[in-house]
Amino acid sequence: MEKFTVVVMEGDQTGQELLEEGLRVLDPSLIGVDLELARFDLSLENRRATKNQVVHDAAAAMKESGFGYKAATITPEIPGDVGSPNAILRKGIDGTVIVRTGRRIPGITPVAGVYAPISVVRMAVDDAYGAKEWREGEGVDEIAYRTEKISRKICRGVAQYAFEQARKTNAKVFGGPKFTVSPVYEGMLKEEMDLASKSYAEVKYEPQLIDATYALLMNTSGEPLVIPALNRDGDCLSDLVLQMFGSIAGSESILLAFDEQQNPKTVMAEAPHGTAPGLYGKNVANPMAMILAAASLLTFFNTKEADLASRAIYESTLEAVVEGTRTADLGGTASTTEFTDEVIRRMKTKLEVWKTLA
Repeated sequence: MEKFTVVVMEGDQTGQELLEEGLRVLDPSLIGVDLELARFDLSLENRRATKNQVVHDAAAAMKESGFGYKAATITPEIPGDVGSPNAILRKGIDGTVIVRTGRRIPGITPVAGVYAPISVVRMAVDDAYGAKEWREGEGVDEIAYRTEKISRKICRGVAQYAFEQARKTNAKVFGGPKFTVSPVYEGMLKEEMDLASKSYAEVKYEPQLIDATYALLMNTSGEPLVIPALNRDGDCLSDLVLQMFGSIAGSESILLAFDEQQNPKTVMAEAPHGTAPGLYGKNVANPMAMILAAASLLTFFNTKEADLASRAIYESTLEAVVEGTRTADLGGTASTTEFTDEVIRRMKTKLEVWKTLA
């Protein structure tokens, strides 16, 4: 059996607690996949102590192994501090896109009757994040400036992956940037969307300005969608989309780096939410996102054992919710560990039964 190394990036507060829950469903003795975990401490304390060297080390290890699993981390607000590790990780593995998919959580009433899945495919680097910023002048005459950039390469990666995702899920590519107001900057992504559409003639394509995308999302229901987006647009969109389905903790977040043939070469899975300091130490946070992130990561191993384990995690998680095991954010009373316990109980049954039927 092939052995896989997963770079585990530890985090802060509730993020670390939920990481440990997610690692429980990746136990090799449970899933039947030979995993080795290479752990890196990305807590705020250690990032400060190492001046972010631990983040660079984790990125290098992830690029070598091809797989990463990250906890939520604190981003300090103090200027000149270590900042967020995400930008370093994304750049370190040559990350191109971040994918977050909102999907119906059984038994949970979504907003506006939405039930078909919606994937947001956004830039992983550039745009508003990492922009150069400065101010000039004083008092009421002070002016703030920002210089942003995007590249044709990243735009092409976002557009092509959006159409590939839509092809696989029988979805429509929908939305886009504000290309009418910003034809040079934001228009670059629209150009690549139009170009990709020619290679995917079988995929429905309905470009919309970003403001219209937000408005029309509130009227969607029955058609699966894939939305390509700039970095910050996609960050905001994905939070909205996930909450439309009932909880931002109801889905995973995937960072992808591609080879020259546009095949994934490095994958980092994480939760889309933050460290939730108000829930720290209370054993009440929803571990769904970290558990589903583990399931999604396994799909990139491309082995039968990993695919079965991933399916078992996905099904067990959603079945647990629909049959009443829910944390407080979903209207239930289950603790964090109780929810994971129930998922694992169901996984064991499924994997044992499937082994018998194989």
